[in-house]
Amino acid sequence: MIGLNIKQSMAGRWFFVVISTFTNIGPMLLYLAGGLLIMKYDSTITVGDISVMVALLTRMYGPVNSLLNVQVDWMRSMALFTRIFEYLDMKSEIEEISQPKHIDKPEGNIVFDHVNFHYEPERPILKDISFELKPGKSIAIVGPSGSGKSTIINLIPRLYDVIGGSVSVDGVDVRELCLSELRNMIGIVSQETYLFNGTIRDNLLYVKEDATDEEMIEACRKANIYDFVMDQEKGLDTMVGNRGLKLSGGEKQRISIARILLKDPTVFIFDEATSALDSISENKIQEAIDPIIRSKTSILIAHRLSTILAADEIIVIKDGTIAERGTHKELVRAGGVYQELYETQFNKNETPADIDLTGAVIAHEE
Repeated sequence: MIGLNIKQSMAGRWFFVVISTFTNIGPMLLYLAGGLLIMKYDSTITVGDISVMVALLTRMYGPVNSLLNVQVDWMRSMALFTRIFEYLDMKSEIEEISQPKHIDKPEGNIVFDHVNFHYEPERPILKDISFELKPGKSIAIVGPSGSGKSTIINLIPRLYDVIGGSVSVDGVDVRELCLSELRNMIGIVSQETYLFNGTIRDNLLYVKEDATDEEMIEACRKANIYDFVMDQEKGLDTMVGNRGLKLSGGEKQRISIARILLKDPTVFIFDEATSALDSISENKIQEAIDPIIRSKTSILIAHRLSTILAADEIIVIKDGTIAERGTHKELVRAGGVYQELYETQFNKNETPADIDLTGAVIAHEE
């Protein structure tokens, strides 16, 4: 990559040096030759004649330079094309087997069986991860930054393949499944929302081209973005700008949730869906996520513990291993890693497990 950049920058550099030299020397030589002719050989030649020749020479340089620049443009283009084609020719590290298996009616039963993973052998990311997510249930994955939370969910749609152990969906190893079918089963709402430079309608239709207005409106209602869309002059045809720059962070995130709801996948994954948002936006997104968590097979990753209370089980990841697992109350009372995370976000003077992080107060159970 660095070599190509240097090649592009240096293309034609010496050529331009030579052309510039001749461009500047040419008029000087004409004036010199003309002066000698006038003084020694032909006194009928005037200064005006020499000036006309210099002007003509200068006008000739333009087309000649443009013609000669073709070679330089060619060299620069080839350097750029080399970069583009090298990227397009890169083989995907994830390959589908020649005869993949198919799941006729996916239920979303996900099993991690003694999973190990690393990007570099000397730095293991996940170590002996085992858990099961049953259809219709939800699991929240929490832990310190860099503990391997996002890596876990990246293994499900095969963005990476496990180094050891296996990840299976409905009893079939994901490495044996048809890759397109596997990824169609999964809907991901990530921390970084990707919206295209088009209308709200265009962004929703991206996941379901034949969706009707009624289906899109229903998805917007469930995502708690319907009122915002209807308040716009053009409704669903409102432009969102490149990467959604005309919308706030919360609005972009809710449109992303509406898009996933319109897709209606078997498994929902929320990766830090409410991070870096203000409390009002977080609350609206939480209202959209909670019904999904309670009725669909879901995986949540969050730093904010208020996001995960509706999950059926919480898994705490630390240093690439499962440190704890259980419900919110069980983990707070256990006095481990989860309690440390809990106390960093909330007043330590509060009675553990008595605070519903969504704002309500849970009666203390002795």
